[in-house]
Amino acid sequence: MKTLLLTGATGFVGRNVILRELDLGTRIFAPVREPEKLRLQLAREGLSKDAVTPLSPDPRSWGRIEPTHTLLCAGVLFARNREEYFKTNVDWTLEILRALPETCRTVVLSSQSAGGPTPTGQPSRSESDSDAPLTWYGESKLELEQAIRRFFPTRKITILRPPMILGARDTATLPLFKMGRNFIRTKPGLRKKEFSFIAIEDLVDAISAAFELEASGPFYISSDQTISDFDLIDTAAQAVGGRGVTLPVPLSLVKMASLLVDSIPTLRKLTPSLTRDRAKEIWPDRWVVDSNAFRTATGWRSRHNLSHALHSACEFFSKEGLLAHRHSA
Repeated sequence: MKTLLLTGATGFVGRNVILRELDLGTRIFAPVREPEKLRLQLAREGLSKDAVTPLSPDPRSWGRIEPTHTLLCAGVLFARNREEYFKTNVDWTLEILRALPETCRTVVLSSQSAGGPTPTGQPSRSESDSDAPLTWYGESKLELEQAIRRFFPTRKITILRPPMILGARDTATLPLFKMGRNFIRTKPGLRKKEFSFIAIEDLVDAISAAFELEASGPFYISSDQTISDFDLIDTAAQAVGGRGVTLPVPLSLVKMASLLVDSIPTLRKLTPSLTRDRAKEIWPDRWVVDSNAFRTATGWRSRHNLSHALHSACEFFSKEGLLAHRHSA
């Protein structure tokens, strides 16, 4: 029987992985800080509150747990300082890895941020390009990857670097849909920016494929479709029946806003993606990656486009009562 240890079980990726694995009959253990939150989420999905076994975040308290597979997808996306990112994204993740049996097949979810934006003059970033993270978050993910190679050189650990992940249960995109209902929508920068993304269903498929690999990576994984910031905003607006226009805002104004956000704690809490550190990822015009190496190694291919991912997210928000039902576009 497949037994999965899953970190990040109450997050966007973890919740979707749980649904897939339970459907396959997998037994799941989940280190969580709030067991009741996990139980409530399971109940909202129509599952038994005991479908997943919660564990303490401290692996020293686990006793004899022998997972056959582990997915490490927990991580701090927004923090007040560099130390907070490294405490969870590096130190705690390494504690988990040290507690696992040697035979456990493990997938670690890193991030495109560990590599940085697409190098100047190139259509995409690949594994052969030098890493150049821009933020503390990206630096913490890169440090985790390097620590894994240093401390666990013989373990069956595969590292994945997804770009922007979109789809159902991604509460981070809720403001995007709310903005989509406005007649005037805004985007940072006067120039069009281009990105890679991956639909959550394709990411879950990629994780399954990665479990079959020997120790390897990091691999970039993404949809074959490259999108622009206009595509992202306008498609979200279409999903909620919005009929306005998207207008660019000069980056100088966005940079001024990031200074303001950093200086006011309430604004930092409301818009953590606009702190001076995290806003560094807004300035580049291209965050496109090449996932050919992973496709070659596994045969995996993406199946879902941007429209599917955003409409799925919109339907989820409507079902949860976070958005009114969308109108016909």
